[in-house]
Amino acid sequence: MTRSPARISHEHAVDALRAQLVAHPAGAPIRLAKPTSNLFRFREPPGREALDVSAFAGVIEIDGTTADVGGMTTYEDLVDATLPHGLIPHVVPQLKTITLGGAVAGLGIESTSFRNGMPHESVLEMDILTPDGDVVTATPDNEHADLFRGFPNSYGTLGYALRLRIELERVTPFVRLRHVRFTDAAACARAIEEICAAGGYRDEPVDFLDGVMFGSTELYLTLGRYVDSAPSLSDYTGQRIFYRSIRDRVTDHLTIRDYLWRWDTDWFWCSQALGAQHPLVRRVWPRRYLRSDVYRRIVALDRRHDLSGRVYKLLGKPAREPVIQDVEIPVERIADFLRFFADEIRISPVWLCPLKLREQTGWPLYPMKPGRLYVNAGFWATVPLGPGEEDGTYNRLIENKVTELGGHKSLYSTSYFDEEEFWLAYDGETYRKLKSTYDPNGRLPDLYSKVVRNR
Repeated sequence: MTRSPARISHEHAVDALRAQLVAHPAGAPIRLAKPTSNLFRFREPPGREALDVSAFAGVIEIDGTTADVGGMTTYEDLVDATLPHGLIPHVVPQLKTITLGGAVAGLGIESTSFRNGMPHESVLEMDILTPDGDVVTATPDNEHADLFRGFPNSYGTLGYALRLRIELERVTPFVRLRHVRFTDAAACARAIEEICAAGGYRDEPVDFLDGVMFGSTELYLTLGRYVDSAPSLSDYTGQRIFYRSIRDRVTDHLTIRDYLWRWDTDWFWCSQALGAQHPLVRRVWPRRYLRSDVYRRIVALDRRHDLSGRVYKLLGKPAREPVIQDVEIPVERIADFLRFFADEIRISPVWLCPLKLREQTGWPLYPMKPGRLYVNAGFWATVPLGPGEEDGTYNRLIENKVTELGGHKSLYSTSYFDEEEFWLAYDGETYRKLKSTYDPNGRLPDLYSKVVRNR
């Protein structure tokens, strides 16, 4: 078989990276030199000893409705490569600089997840660099099937995905949106169940489904469907702001590309805290910097130097706890969670995104039940700490409630679990077997150390 220049280049890059890793000093932390991150466990930037993985950012080949993709490829670049073929990945996470490997080793979700599950469920095979420098190809049914199933939610503690073969789906040029309002969470939850069961709403097909809770009596589901034409198009990449349109419009139309990145321009709604939604600031803020990765760099700088904390102290205001989480709650309990959240945490808006696993065997390190419908609730803000309350008070309260309701919490941000409860929730037995097989020398931290202790 003739190999393309892109595949030959990829193979050379694999050899070079293996040599880097083998030469890495024993006992020195292994980190990747990545220009962007969407994790909210802030650490010092990687040093000069970090592994150079820049050669793994790009699409190697598109063949029909599958693609071979480098693990460090951002979804922005991946979509730019597939859209000219009329294709996109089955699930495209909301933020442009999330990488394919990151979405698979962590977790990704979006408005196709009610029918397509999570990004790792459309992976057909992976080349994974193990901590000792071996590269293994993992598929659902080969000798590394245990690693294939255990890689999702391992967050780079078992190795790094260098190449992934993924499924793609065909798209139309445009997406038609319909925003449906609900006045209580229970009614919204019932509608989610009905839509996901039927694949439509009131005789209209639904290809995309997510929602927003602005308050306990103001919730919206946004129903999207593929269409070949549009009477007019909205643009939310400049002065107009997508999440505000949900309250103001009943229907809307976007290009498929603008739909995929509708949340990135304002980092959902989090750009407001950085002043980017103020009309005067908006006019002078360059359009190319209206992006989630720009906002995250600003937040990282703030966290590193505690700029906000110093301002609050100077003004005599209470310290604030960052509450930046995504949690998955069974649909029949999501109304209970949202009532608790409105009463106890008092953050709004909240993003809602239904999901159901495609695979019937499940994924051990994130043990959602196959066949069961969940709703992701995403919330990203700060909460003022009251007298005697320590940092972590509200995050721990949320963790306890999620566990009580039979849900799960994504691990991209701060976690406060003690070690015993953590391994109960994330299948410590399976993880330890994988760790002993693929990282017997402990060159990478284990999952608890990385996501809770931030090592």
